Amino acid sequence: MQIQFGTDGWRGVIADTFTFENLSLVAQATMDYLHAEKLADKGLVIGYDRRFLSKEFAECVAGIAAGNGIKTWLCDGYAPTPAVSWAVFEKGAGAGIMITASHNPPRYNGFKVKESFGGSARPSTTKVLERMVADNQAKGRKVVSVSLADAKASGVLQAFDAEGAYLAQLGKYVDLELINKSGIKAVADPMFGAGCGYLPRLVPGITEIHGIENPSFGGHPPEPIAEHLEELASLVRDGKFQVGLALDGDADRIGAVDETGEFFSSHRIFTVLLRHLYERKGVRGGVVKTVSTTRMIDLLAEKYGLKIFETPIGFKHICEMMLANDILMGGEESGGLGVKGHIPERDGILMGLLLLEAMAMSGKGLRALLNETMDEIGHFHYARIDLPIDNTSKQKLVSDLSAGGISTIAGHSVVDTNFSDGFKYIFADGAWLLIRPSGTEPVLRLYSEAGDPAKVDQLLQAARGIAGV
Repeated sequence: MQIQFGTDGWRGVIADTFTFENLSLVAQATMDYLHAEKLADKGLVIGYDRRFLSKEFAECVAGIAAGNGIKTWLCDGYAPTPAVSWAVFEKGAGAGIMITASHNPPRYNGFKVKESFGGSARPSTTKVLERMVADNQAKGRKVVSVSLADAKASGVLQAFDAEGAYLAQLGKYVDLELINKSGIKAVADPMFGAGCGYLPRLVPGITEIHGIENPSFGGHPPEPIAEHLEELASLVRDGKFQVGLALDGDADRIGAVDETGEFFSSHRIFTVLLRHLYERKGVRGGVVKTVSTTRMIDLLAEKYGLKIFETPIGFKHICEMMLANDILMGGEESGGLGVKGHIPERDGILMGLLLLEAMAMSGKGLRALLNETMDEIGHFHYARIDLPIDNTSKQKLVSDLSAGGISTIAGHSVVDTNFSDGFKYIFADGAWLLIRPSGTEPVLRLYSEAGDPAKVDQLLQAARGIAGV
């Protein structure tokens, strides 16, 4: 089969496209790539999350790495993606592999590649990997593997704990003493995923829910969005907690609930943390955001005189910008945020700690912090709709929209467009609408932001009409 990397890694349905056979083909091509790029001698870090068969898939990859003579560090238990990414950087490894499908539904698993800098593989790298998989299949390249027992006995494979060094790094980045002294009543929801236990270990006063291992993730995708966080929100609304923090399945994304018990989106988190980093922590640099991310970031960057960059969706694009420029913070709509002074990687656990630090330093809740900023730059409302779409309908929609010709939507004149990733229509008052098929699922995503929530709904409904769904 043809292997394609999406916004972050290769993903597929377990026992359908994500099989041990296909995984072995991708793993062998990855080892060939490491040898070709003279990275093999630096070694490989392998981690895995709590999904069904993730450990076994990781062990399969480890056996192939060892069979190809590559020194390999295999996590001794499940670990968050950012902890594995940090291990790649901290150990000076040539690369890392994380077995995870992140926020995707439970039936999925995936293969993420981390480059030596500790961030997502860049598009140029994944294109080479895709080509090498195809070439190996065409040439009948055999997968070279050894048993784990033999790999361990030879010393080429060793187990390691990804937690210690990663927690030490987080402790250097945020003021844990201040957070712990603040007495903030916080509740964390790792959504049954690999981030379980990490926030409470750093901030012992945090209460955690959904920390047990559950490969079905409670019956819904481990994505920290409003419809999946009702229990977290209810705990805050009941007055037991001042803030709720949520992590996705591999803990590289964040969601939150503010002091009113309302879902606090990644747009709001990005806005609050950008101000926190600039004004309270004194960090300087540019700002990078994806095409589906709030305009509040543009306005805040303008206020501070910071250079702003916009990229297609996928943190790998943000990572490229962070490597090429002096970037204070980068983020995307889906909850992936990264900051200067860490690795060029999204890190939900670190973002949760920074939110607590912002609250501790200011003595205010998340909603109060956001309102301070909105009072200065304007109030914004945002919504996203995810709709199922088959491949034929998706291809027709892309073809139709690519042809252009849309000048008015829901009675509002389009003043600008951005087709770098999906189809973004921008209106005179700064409102915008984005129509974008998912790169990893049979899903059509519709996004909109405006100063009036009624206009957001109006634009989204118009988008449904355009897409015919």
